[in-house]
Amino acid sequence: MTIVPHRRPVPNSLRGRLLAMVRPEFRREVLVFDAEDPVFGTGACRVAGCRRHIRGHGLCAGHHLRWKKAGRPDLEQFAAATDPRWMLQRPNLACAFPGCNYGTARQGLCQLHALRWERAGRPDREGWLAIPQDFPRPPEGASCLIAHCTLWPATNFVFCRSHANTWKVNGRPDQEVFATRFSTVDIPADQVINLTELREQLRLEMQYALQCRADERTSKTPPTVVMQVVRFLATVGESSLLQASETEWRGRIGRPAPKDSNPRALLAYAHRVVSDLVDGGGWETEFDRDQWQLRRLGLSDGNRTLCFGEIPQPQFKLLAKRWARWRLTCGLSYEAVRRAVAALTRFATFLHRHTHIQVLTQLDRAVLERYLADLHTHYVDNPQRQGSHIGLLGSFFHAVRQHQWDTGLPTSVVFFPEDYPKRRERLPRALAEHVMAQVEHPDNLARFGDDAYRLVTLLLIRCGLRVSDALKLAFDCLVSDADGAPYLRYVNHKMKREALVPVDEQLVALVGEQQQHVRRRWPTDCHLLFPRPTKNVDGRLPLSSSTYRLALYRWLQHCQVRDEHGQSVHFTPHQWRHTLGTRMINRDVPQEVVRRILDHDSPQMTAHYARLHDTTIRDHWEKARKVDIHGQRVRLDPGGPLAEAAWAKHRLSRATQALPNGYCQLPVQQSCPHANACLTCPMFLTTPDFLDQHHRHRTDVLQIISAAEARGQQRLVEMNRQVLTNLDTIIAGLAAPEDPSCEGATHVS
Repeated sequence: MTIVPHRRPVPNSLRGRLLAMVRPEFRREVLVFDAEDPVFGTGACRVAGCRRHIRGHGLCAGHHLRWKKAGRPDLEQFAAATDPRWMLQRPNLACAFPGCNYGTARQGLCQLHALRWERAGRPDREGWLAIPQDFPRPPEGASCLIAHCTLWPATNFVFCRSHANTWKVNGRPDQEVFATRFSTVDIPADQVINLTELREQLRLEMQYALQCRADERTSKTPPTVVMQVVRFLATVGESSLLQASETEWRGRIGRPAPKDSNPRALLAYAHRVVSDLVDGGGWETEFDRDQWQLRRLGLSDGNRTLCFGEIPQPQFKLLAKRWARWRLTCGLSYEAVRRAVAALTRFATFLHRHTHIQVLTQLDRAVLERYLADLHTHYVDNPQRQGSHIGLLGSFFHAVRQHQWDTGLPTSVVFFPEDYPKRRERLPRALAEHVMAQVEHPDNLARFGDDAYRLVTLLLIRCGLRVSDALKLAFDCLVSDADGAPYLRYVNHKMKREALVPVDEQLVALVGEQQQHVRRRWPTDCHLLFPRPTKNVDGRLPLSSSTYRLALYRWLQHCQVRDEHGQSVHFTPHQWRHTLGTRMINRDVPQEVVRRILDHDSPQMTAHYARLHDTTIRDHWEKARKVDIHGQRVRLDPGGPLAEAAWAKHRLSRATQALPNGYCQLPVQQSCPHANACLTCPMFLTTPDFLDQHHRHRTDVLQIISAAEARGQQRLVEMNRQVLTNLDTIIAGLAAPEDPSCEGATHVS
């Protein structure tokens, strides 16, 4: 059974629209573009004076062939020395005999002198050429009829010998007409777009597509690629691009993907622009469609779509469109709106399969509970995705009430905080310093094939930017404060605001070098620091995240970055942001400063790094030697059940009962009975960090005891002698070498 593909009828008004839209310069059947054309040109040949399109190594097809025949010499030297003219326009060789201007026949001599030299027995050429000879000459001023040829005409001809032979081979045409052919050299076929073989409707559609491509100036489209599409369309049975879908055209042209990707993309583009011309654009025409083309709404440069066709209930579909339109016009990203539509589509599909609900007024809490159970079943191992669906659906219900899209929505249709799954605490994502040492090594950074990728990497590491923000940096992204200190100005697209982050002098210099590179490539009006290197005629499009990530992963593999176990390392660029935050916290940078540098919206976002810092300090605290007032070592078992509580109490003590020479173990909820006599307090702990303070304290105590004895204050002497005894014990305990066995130590679990 043969399946006939659905063919969309071509509107009768399309031809009229195309005739009205296509400008005269694109209405011609044969289109020729300059080599430097920003869209259809490939660049001029590097040989000065040659205006033909580049084909390889910066040379046109003709000069590229000459370069290969010459043995592939140095390109710069070849381009400077070779003749820019076409073979037809280059002069023929003249006879080597002095004073003779006839064309050569053989051995570098004209027919007459070659015959004389042969009859003389082929003597040494240099000596023979030096002997004066008489020979017939043409009338004064006579030359070949070909305009650029200055050779004498051959006997009985108006052309030189070579051109006369060519004239005879071509059937002895009219001499004037023949001579004219050499003055007007045909443009090579690879520089011409010839649409004469297409039907009128297809020709108009291709002319319109080429005009749109020229106006957009976003992608190079060489004539060779255009002609691949033209030759294909000349063989099809359709008279219009609209008679087949874009998917069908993609599957029919050229060799199977990924081969012939350029003509396939151009044909799909032509189908899209013609479809847009027929269907129109704007919200008034796009809103009612089940699939929105965001390019028709001016919201996307690509082919992004939002699909509502899988929502069975008409009212749900209408409200979903209103919700999506509102979110798009509020500035939310395409991905955020796409996820919202997907969440609502899943809910509508669930209702269609398991209930008979068609409108919002039929919803109630019981239906939501059933849906929560269904979500939990499908996303039991992914509470984040489960919570995302609940949150988006809750936002939809809130928007319906807020904008009064349906005043009949029951008040019981609402989600409560307890409905959201408890998210698992995510593990720290900062990279180990062992890995960062390899990443930041100058030799490894020098292995980046593109300086732009290396600069992006350094900005992510040192400034903590998100990769999307770094790749969209403005060209003039550096500013200075009143003291001349440099800052990087960028747009925090997640928070929709501008932000500043301090940078060092090395980054300033590297940014300056990147700016110079961009200016050389795009001399005028490029507003990006990292423009996309291809399909970016005006430099308006930024480098894509996927392109940078591929370059990063290739670089990691090339540098053989390994973890502490010798395994290959794989990480995301965003982990450098976590690494910078953790590094700053661990270097005692105030949490508020870290929040400002990373441009977090709330302290809670930065608190994650503070928790890492808390763990870092605890590691040092657990390893430190601690002694009580009797000089006995006190150790907390890190794995003991009271370890977390003991550490929390220690941190609270440092905050509320900080002592100049140690820490207090007494809970802050209890009152101290020792009246600041901490060296006689059983709750007192100290470490070698305070050894200097203990020595100074001992000296002060000895002075107090001496003065009290002189005044007869026996009670004061007794109190301070106990302090002195404890100080001697503490100092001896702290000064003693570490004993691995730790015998006699007091363990607290």
